[in-house]
Amino acid sequence: MTTTWIAAHRAAVINPHEAFHLFEPRGFSGQTIRQSLRLAGSGQALRLRFSNRYGKEPLDIGGAHLAVRTQGSGIDPTSDTPLRFSGTETTTIPVGEEITSDPVELPVSAGEELTVSLYLPGDTGLSTYSAVPYDTGHAVPGNQLSAELLHHAEELPTGHFLTGVDVLAPADTRIAVAFGDSWIEGAFTTPGTDNSFPAQLNRRLTRGWIVNQGISGNRLLTDEIGDHLLSRIDHDVLAVPGVSHVLIHIGLNDLGLPGLIAHPQPAEGPTAAQFIAGLTTLADRLHAAGLTVIGSTIGPYRGTVHEGYDTETGQTVRHQVNAWLLGTDHPFDAVIDIAAAVADPAEPDRIRPDLNGGDGLHVNDAGAKAIADAVDLSLLKL
Repeated sequence: MTTTWIAAHRAAVINPHEAFHLFEPRGFSGQTIRQSLRLAGSGQALRLRFSNRYGKEPLDIGGAHLAVRTQGSGIDPTSDTPLRFSGTETTTIPVGEEITSDPVELPVSAGEELTVSLYLPGDTGLSTYSAVPYDTGHAVPGNQLSAELLHHAEELPTGHFLTGVDVLAPADTRIAVAFGDSWIEGAFTTPGTDNSFPAQLNRRLTRGWIVNQGISGNRLLTDEIGDHLLSRIDHDVLAVPGVSHVLIHIGLNDLGLPGLIAHPQPAEGPTAAQFIAGLTTLADRLHAAGLTVIGSTIGPYRGTVHEGYDTETGQTVRHQVNAWLLGTDHPFDAVIDIAAAVADPAEPDRIRPDLNGGDGLHVNDAGAKAIADAVDLSLLKL
């Protein structure tokens, strides 16, 4: 059987030097950080990806270990395996660069929880990071790469440096990339449960799998939070090995973040025409690469607790864009009506109370499941 490298985990990253932050950026010095992930697919071997894409200084890695997770910061010590980079156990990632570890000859299964430990001997500066990691990470002083449990560890609500895992899988394996904002990334779903909408949809699939390239706070047309979606296409979709389909949810932050950032002053977001033009460009570029592109309506957010986010202008644009998406003139291969899947029947501009993550802007685990259950699996012929 012919095999090739296929993405089995992804975490899209944010520039810590942005002017506006929803998530507090940070760095590390003389510490071990331990982060966990859950694989979306199976393979005969794996390799890991690390990024210093937004670092201001070279990133020294004094060691990196892979292990099977037990719980919390714990690992199975019998599974603890040093990673190598071009044959060595230490490496330096240049400014703006990314690296891939040497292959680890370890059969892995979909749903398996692994833990990655990095020893960072020097001052990293503000780290290239992801907003919503699979689960809470941990940091401790010194080199504790092989520690079975990290005692008195600092908890890390954001992810750092670790951006992906590839597995050696059959060459005909095809996957989908979930691409967009917090509704893709899984904000306000329970950490460590893999209950984002793409993850819950992934569990319905019988062939192929889905990797997540969402960034909470991301926008289609404007940088911050993260590079805007149109600028992320090459790196976060086209460069993902095995991709054949793309699932998209974007727009909430284009409509709401300008008002949130400017509050209490008014601010203007894109018009419906500008946003539709952006979505059309997005679909056209993905189609040009031969991918199947599945769009979605913009989710409801009336009454969100985030001041300045919910405006009448934004709501009007949302309705106009959604009407276009549900019509016949859009450029997507299909459109998932995410808004209808979670809307309150009594007030469709709001999230249904039992699906509300608590802030009126995000869905909880049940809301993410409602979206996943609304997807026609015939759209994902992986």
